[in-house]
Amino acid sequence: MYRVPRAVIFDVDGVLVDSYRAHLRSWQELAAGQGCGLTEEQFMESFGQTSRDIIRRFWPPDGLTEDRIRALDEQKEALYRRIVSESFPVMEGAVELLEDLHRVGVLLAVGSSGPPENIDLVLETLGRRSLIGAVVTGMDVTRGKPDPQVFLLAAGRLGAPPEQCVVVEDAPAGIRAAGAAGMAGVALLSTGRSEEDFRDVAPALVIRSLSELTPQILGSLTPS
Repeated sequence: MYRVPRAVIFDVDGVLVDSYRAHLRSWQELAAGQGCGLTEEQFMESFGQTSRDIIRRFWPPDGLTEDRIRALDEQKEALYRRIVSESFPVMEGAVELLEDLHRVGVLLAVGSSGPPENIDLVLETLGRRSLIGAVVTGMDVTRGKPDPQVFLLAAGRLGAPPEQCVVVEDAPAGIRAAGAAGMAGVALLSTGRSEEDFRDVAPALVIRSLSELTPQILGSLTPS
């Protein structure tokens, strides 16, 4: 019998759902409504960060209280859910990989900087929520990626040692977070990503589609 990982932790945006265009559009709609702008380059730089951190980073600081940040955050995510609900872009191979891993006894979790409502929407639309043993969202953490908090919390909820976990991510910040957690990181080149983006973060594996992954391949990334 080939070796499999104890657990696999998936990011959500850009990993289970191809949400690049929906997030970009929602950020730009929000920014335009506030009389400011957010370029696609700035959006790409912010992959993996919480919406609150993105607002603090790119919004004019005048009048940017915590209450204002919270309101903008809620408005942005509502825009995103409306857009992605109109046409749900599931990532190629996502459902099949979740089912294959569950079938051989691998524990599954999602670890995302997004709000619970976004994660719920994705998992319910995928129709495989029952396979997921732990869900960690932006509301569960105080530090966004590249801090490892989100992945360590997911592993803890699964009862899995970090070194026996594999993380599937589409952002350099997420791969850094996986490494800081002591986990192998698989970099998925989703929309807007290239191998060059991951040159400095040393993922254990780079793929272009989830359909390239199997339980055996993921098991080879963890210690025997």
